Amino acid sequence: MDKRIEQYDVYKVETIGDAYLCASGLPERNGNKHSYEMGSMALELISDVAQIRLPHKPDYALRLRIGLNTGPCAAGVIGRFGDTVNTASRMESNGEPLRIHITQSTYDALRYFNVFEMECRGEMHIKGKGLMTTYWLLGKTKEDKRNLFIEG
Repeated sequence: MDKRIEQYDVYKVETIGDAYLCASGLPERNGNKHSYEMGSMALELISDVAQIRLPHKPDYALRLRIGLNTGPCAAGVIGRFGDTVNTASRMESNGEPLRIHITQSTYDALRYFNVFEMECRGEMHIKGKGLMTTYWLLGKTKEDKRNLFIEG
């Protein structure tokens, strides 16, 4: 995973057990590029993991879950925290294996690029948040339009 994120404007925050926390737009802001970078990277990670086979367990498949949220984040010496990070964690924990579970704010941010295929998962109760409409990020539908990035 470390090698994959090096290909994107994404920062590895920490690894806790089997959880891998990443952010984009930190420590330097990158305009609206963060959602594109995270969405693109997440799709590649799911694709990568789906192809991994363990020699000693050939019938076993790795079951990566990814949760994405878009919003402000506080940064400090002890890590990244705040509602945005907590909500991304809830998306992951309420997700399904080999799927990317996203919030309304990430859905809205990704729609701007007109290259991502997404599907409404519906409303669900998210601990600490209440009822939320969430989505699945399924793939890319069109060629990239990287010239749509707004710096700042």
